[in-house]
Amino acid sequence: MNDAACNILIVKKRRTLWLRLVEAVVITVTASVLAAAQSLPQVRLDADGLAPRPIEELTATTILHTYSLAWSSLATTLESGGPERLGEQFVGAAKDRLVRRVNEQNQTGVHVRILDHGHQLKAIFYSTDGTAMQLVDTAQLEIQTFDGSRLIDTQSVPHQYVVLMTPGADRWYVRDLQEVSQKSF
Repeated sequence: MNDAACNILIVKKRRTLWLRLVEAVVITVTASVLAAAQSLPQVRLDADGLAPRPIEELTATTILHTYSLAWSSLATTLESGGPERLGEQFVGAAKDRLVRRVNEQNQTGVHVRILDHGHQLKAIFYSTDGTAMQLVDTAQLEIQTFDGSRLIDTQSVPHQYVVLMTPGADRWYVRDLQEVSQKSF
């Protein structure tokens, strides 16, 4: 075999190895993204009849993703007892209230675990200038209450929340999250 043929063979082998490496990386990244997406709670958005303006598709997608991340972060924070684990999705009154709740849990030794079975958001207001959106969330949650490591209560009933979200430079934030009576809406 001459040098030119040998070089061609080496280049082909390197290209094959390179393609296999790229394929392995793509599969690994795809699997990681899918695993992360599967661990987030499901959130559906109903924006039919929204006034005074409709939600743009990109805004709706961002709201869904942010809200899902927020609930995942909230559940992790309440179970772990570490307010520093609260994601950046919460700001203002919502963040203050959640940090206060975690600190109270830490003082009493009683904490909750949230098993999140999904959220149905209903957009009820979107400001004309796009700076605020009010939503109602019907959340299917199983809330387990623990005293230390001992389970003392489990509730599996729908919970309803009024949510205020506002945009930032590159994302939306949960500015307020208030649980309300089912009869309010």
